[in-house]
Amino acid sequence: MSATPELLYLLSGDPVEFAQVVSGLRAPDIAEALGDLSPSAAALVIGALPFDLAVQVLDDPDLEQRVAIINSMALEVAGPLINGMSPDQRAELFRQLSDSEQARILPALERRTQQALEFLLRYPPETAGGIMTTEFLTVPWTATAQETLELIRRVGGGKETVYVIYVLDAEAKLRQVVSLRELVLSEPDCSVTEIGSRRKLLSVGPYMDREEVARLISKYDLLAIPVVDKEQRLLGIVTVDDVIDALITETTEDVQKFGGMEALDEPYMAISIPRMLRKRAGWLAALFIGEMLTATAMGYFEGEIAHAVVLALFVPLIISSGGNSGSQATSLIIRAMALREVRLRDWWRVAIRELPSGLALGAFLGLIGAVRILLWQQLGWYDYGPHYRLVALTVSLALLGVVTFGSLTGSMLPFVLRRLGFDPASASAPFVATLVDVTGLVIYFTVALLILRGTLL
Repeated sequence: MSATPELLYLLSGDPVEFAQVVSGLRAPDIAEALGDLSPSAAALVIGALPFDLAVQVLDDPDLEQRVAIINSMALEVAGPLINGMSPDQRAELFRQLSDSEQARILPALERRTQQALEFLLRYPPETAGGIMTTEFLTVPWTATAQETLELIRRVGGGKETVYVIYVLDAEAKLRQVVSLRELVLSEPDCSVTEIGSRRKLLSVGPYMDREEVARLISKYDLLAIPVVDKEQRLLGIVTVDDVIDALITETTEDVQKFGGMEALDEPYMAISIPRMLRKRAGWLAALFIGEMLTATAMGYFEGEIAHAVVLALFVPLIISSGGNSGSQATSLIIRAMALREVRLRDWWRVAIRELPSGLALGAFLGLIGAVRILLWQQLGWYDYGPHYRLVALTVSLALLGVVTFGSLTGSMLPFVLRRLGFDPASASAPFVATLVDVTGLVIYFTVALLILRGTLL
């Protein structure tokens, strides 16, 4: 949906007709359409929406320029809307605000909202505490099924989810989790502690990485998972929709890092050109400096190239094959790490798998390279000289070594980065290719010296 004429009715001075039109639209559609308006125009549109719908629009994580829209609103409009937002999205909004913007908006918020913000902002955004919500239903362990259902009817409308109810003991510690289905199917006078299974309670700590939280929710097919402190006191819950939003963010960051750049913290069309350049220039400069080592390596073997110019024909073939094999291995290991298929201690098992894989792939490419040289020579399409068989052998063995090295390097680099405390996704394809380019040249010309000494060299 683009910026439809319906959303522009207000701007043309017909708010009544505007309200009638938007009443049939969904919040995500309105949020998407607002992306084509200026922040001030979008703020005007949101301010004219029915309050509940306006809150849903601001709650949508895909709403572009949310900070700019809030800053374009009068405090008496923005304050109630922010008060009505879900705690997790409200916290995410405040993380994006500057200190001066926070200082301007905070006084317009209710005291309860300020306290909730202070609590949630303690936790980094990439943790369970950073994406959890404090809107959930709890009942004491003495409650009955009937009392719990009455509580849901009374206050459930203000909670993010009512499908899961959390049972607390006398010390306010999490004792049990009961689903709405189990509650509805139980006898009215049945104690909540007697409802549901007695399986081990699943919970996470507030500092657990959000990717691990997502893995647990996916593995056990949960709608939400409780976040507890060391004393098992309930701090909040992470719902499946929050996990989906977090995973989209994580995946976007990983893809951008893997492409050889710093992750963008804004939508592509929203980020300014100067910020885009800053995000990309650093990595490009680092990769450029790395590629300068390739030129240095070429210079070191300048004499060999001068004596056997035919070797230079295969330099792009050799280094690209090594970079490609390294990038493949890196992609596989990063994905396996994300899915917890491999852990840091499995590095040697990965190396044992990648070594024969690299040898097999290198031999396969080496065979193709040798056949290509011999075929071109026999068909007269190119003259590689009287020692063309040795040239074919050189290229074949060099490919064997370069692809094997690339596979090993590409598979081990994510483990090294994880061990040093960095994101394995930083092992980007360009970074791996740059690393293997230099070593690939060294392997290639070393093999050439060994095989062609006394003939071409």
